[in-house]
Amino acid sequence: MGRYKLIALDMDGTLLNSEHEVSEENRDWMFKALDAGVTVMLSTGRGVQNVYPYTDKLGLTSPIVAVNGGEVYKAPRELIRRHELDVEAIRAMHEMAVRHDTWFWAYAVEGVFNKETWTDDLNGYRWLKFGYFTDNDEAREQILGWLREQNRYEITNSHPHNLEINPSGITKASGIAEVCRLLGIGMSEVVAMGDSLNDMSMIREAGLGVAMGNAQDALKEAADLVTVTNDEHAVARIIREHVLAG
Repeated sequence: MGRYKLIALDMDGTLLNSEHEVSEENRDWMFKALDAGVTVMLSTGRGVQNVYPYTDKLGLTSPIVAVNGGEVYKAPRELIRRHELDVEAIRAMHEMAVRHDTWFWAYAVEGVFNKETWTDDLNGYRWLKFGYFTDNDEAREQILGWLREQNRYEITNSHPHNLEINPSGITKASGIAEVCRLLGIGMSEVVAMGDSLNDMSMIREAGLGVAMGNAQDALKEAADLVTVTNDEHAVARIIREHVLAG
């Protein structure tokens, strides 16, 4: 086996193309890496309820980092770590969303709730992540300022117009570090690929941090290299040229 022993892949804008599908070329090279003994895993802002359809279809049984590090799985449906937001935090973030009339969503262990499906029974759920989306830059900046004042959250995004909130210190990198401990490897042996600010932590801490050609500029600046877009089989290219080469 070569230098890299784990490949951590963001989903939207990275592994998935514009049709939210995994191309055959990406899939083929993912399994070439797996056959070579390299762990290939998903590291996503999605909740696992929106990850399992892909792992099931791919037949992927490797670890998962979900909700930006909020949950870490040894394998699909085998949870090893969970980090929750308290109910009062969720209530306060919801109030800010209503005040600024933004779209919002929240991942709980029990499901996904948004502006159209919100519940007032917050105590009945285990909350993992809250998110805002708005094209109104002023509203988004005001919410961001308020969140930073709390000094208790990890704040990222998966799109320039959204904000994603986890407990402080909980990131994709913290989740991948947990997987590395499980596998007995170091972060220097990880290849991480992503396109948004919620990928920044793993891009910086991985041995090889790869920004997509369609990535946000800040991520491109932080990455070790910039590859092609998610519609050009970037995952296959990185595996072929940097993981299995030679």
